[in-house]
Amino acid sequence: MLERLAEWWRRASRGAAGLVRLRLRAAFFAGALLAPVVDAAPLPPPARAEVLALLDRLEASGCTFFRNDSWHSGARAKEHLLEKLAYAERYASLPTAERFIEVAASSSSTTGKPYQVRCGSAEPVTSSAWLTRELQDIRKQPTPRGPK
Repeated sequence: MLERLAEWWRRASRGAAGLVRLRLRAAFFAGALLAPVVDAAPLPPPARAEVLALLDRLEASGCTFFRNDSWHSGARAKEHLLEKLAYAERYASLPTAERFIEVAASSSSTTGKPYQVRCGSAEPVTSSAWLTRELQDIRKQPTPRGPK
């Protein structure tokens, strides 16, 4: 049985296209198995506003974002993390911006490697540390008040 499974794995993962197919299948089956168990919920509006502000800061920062063995612009990082947000909201409970950082913005769901952020010539830091620091800064900012 184990030999048959190993042979299936080898055949299914031949080449880049095969590996992508295999990962998509694994994600589909994991999602199908966990969907009934997980209490998925979208971000509440205040947390969504914080996450969007975080991603706007990342885009505007001039910093680069490391994922899957290559560096990407802040704009590309924002686009990627918005995709992960949409996916995570279907399969996980995200009550806070911190939970978004933990679930979707800290590491690759493909490789498990932590994401990193590098600003200028500074040493890279984990995306979790960078986003958490920026979130704290966002929360220190006065909130705009509408007309009374």
